[in-house]
Order: sequence, then structure tokens, then C-alpha cells
Amino acid sequence: MKEEVMAQNTVDFWFDPTCPWCWMTSRWIKDVEKFRDISVTWHPFSLAVLNEGRDLDPGYRKHVDNTWGPARVSTAVAEQYGQEKLDELYTALGEQIHHQKNTEGTYFEKAIDAALAAVGLPAELSQVAFTEEYDEQMRASTRQGLDAAGGDDIGVPLMSINGVTFFGPVMSPAPTGEEAGKVFDAAVTLAGYPGFYEIKRPRKVGPIFN
Repeated sequence: MKEEVMAQNTVDFWFDPTCPWCWMTSRWIKDVEKFRDISVTWHPFSLAVLNEGRDLDPGYRKHVDNTWGPARVSTAVAEQYGQEKLDELYTALGEQIHHQKNTEGTYFEKAIDAALAAVGLPAELSQVAFTEEYDEQMRASTRQGLDAAGGDDIGVPLMSINGVTFFGPVMSPAPTGEEAGKVFDAAVTLAGYPGFYEIKRPRKVGPIFN
């Protein structure tokens, strides 16, 4: 039985499948679903769009320029198949990219192929990674998240709890079980205070995947 903290909480979660920090936060939210009454809506977000025209370190620029594929395919699935399949695809992409380290090919094409097969979606959707067919929708979804948060100086994880949007939380490793629920309760409390804007400390570890 899920513990009732308050009326059902709504969560909007913007994600780029290639971001490891976003991946861990999303797995936290997936665990929260098991222990709290929440309604989650997933939104594609593009780090490639966010970083267009920015002066980046050459190594990071190369990485960012390769992230178009997963965000494009995620947007296509959101448009064609809806939330359930988008949720499944994100989980499959994250498994391939972050756990299996399947990062080969242009625009993460190998990971996309494997993820589509894992969730029973048409293989031809992988070709969306190489076109601009869904770029307008992808850009709009990215802009929606940034506007909700109030600026372009953030990335992902980006989420909204009951209409209050913020960057984070960034966690490594992500909490699980009832602890995941308790951390979410704290996030709900912070989001519910109109004067809350930011809480941050330097990271001392990299992404720790459970």
C-alpha cells in the first residue's frame, strides 16, 4: 500500500536520455511511483538544442553534437505512441547507454536500435535520429521546460512538482525503496514553499548506478 502524504502529486520530468545525472534522478522517480501516489508526465529534452551556439570544450562539444539521436527518437515516440511507450523507451535507452555502455555509432544509433527492439517499437523509428522531422516538437518541449524553470542556464534533470519547476535533484546514488519516498516528500515540501529557489553543494562522486 502506498503511503498517503497528501493528495496525488503531479510530476513533470524533462529528460535527455544521454545524461547520466538525469538518468539517476529518473530512476528515483520510478521508485517513488511504487511508494507514493504520484502522476508522472515525461517530456523529451535536448542537450544539443540547449547548447546550440555555445562555446564549449571541444570534447564536450563532440559529445553534445552526438546527442541529437535519442532526443529525436524520444520525441517521435511521444508524438506517435504517447506516455506509456515514451516511459518504456527512456528506460530501455538508459539501460543501453548508462549500464551497457552502448554508445557506438552516430547519434547513439546502436543504443537506439536495441532500445526500440526491447520495447517492441518499429525498427524504422531509428531513422528519425538522422532527420529533422520532429525537431520542432523537440525544441518546443525543451523550451517548455526551460521557460517553466525561468531560464536557459540550467539543464537536466529538470522537473516540476505540483507546477513548481526546478533543476535537480542531483543524487549519486539515487535513493530506493521507502527512502526514495521520503526524499520525494522533502522535495514536495520544498516545492510547496513560494520562497524556495535553490539548494546546492559540490559533487564529490560521479554517477553511481545501482
